[in-house]
Parts: sequence; structure tokens; C-alpha cells
Amino acid sequence: QVQLVESGGGLVQAGGSLRLSCAASGRTFRSYAMGWFRQAPGKEREFVASISWSGNSKDYTDSVKGRFTISRDNAKSTVSLQMNSLKPDDTAVYYCVVGFKGGEYIHSWDYWGQGTQVTVSS
Repeated sequence: QVQLVESGGGLVQAGGSLRLSCAASGRTFRSYAMGWFRQAPGKEREFVASISWSGNSKDYTDSVKGRFTISRDNAKSTVSLQMNSLKPDDTAVYYCVVGFKGGEYIHSWDYWGQGTQVTVSS
């Protein structure tokens, strides 16, 4: 059974930083992309960032470019999201995702974590 377990969420002031981590287990994820989505209250779930199996290809939504950095450790089957210069608009539940196809569309991802809350106060 595949499990994705996120950690690292919390409350931070605007301008601060947080690092999210996600540990994947239950199968081999070779050649799978990993990434993050988020969902703010009253809004649709949206793509945040993704990284290819090799780590050579990374994509970010425009609103986080230059502030967030995604990375992965294939030996540990983990993916991380370093979030700097956080803004109140970044407040959301953040979901870890793993998928063979990847991309910005929700249905492109095969496995989802339960989510971790990130709250940025002004």
C-alpha cells in the first residue's frame, strides 16, 4: 500500500520560511515524478511545484518562482519543498504527490498525501 506522509507545516509570519518534507513508501518509485499541490480555503487545488526522477527538470507555478525550491532524495524516496519569503497568500493545505506522468493537472498524479497545513500570518 502506497503511503505519502508530509511533515513540516505550521504557522509562520510573513517573510519567514518553512521546509516541507514528504516520505513515500509502499512501492518502487523509479522514474516517477514528485511534487506539491496546495489548496487554500474556498479555492481549487492548485499545482505548486514538481521535480522529475533525475531531478534535472523542475517546474514551479509563477507565484512561487524565486521563493520556493523543490528537491528530492531518491535513495530515501523523499521530496522536500523549501519555502522562503512566505506570504499570507501562501496559506493553504499542502499535498505531496507522486506520479509517472506528472505535470500541472491534478489527474496526472497517481498518489496523494493527506496534506499538511501552512499558515502565514501578516
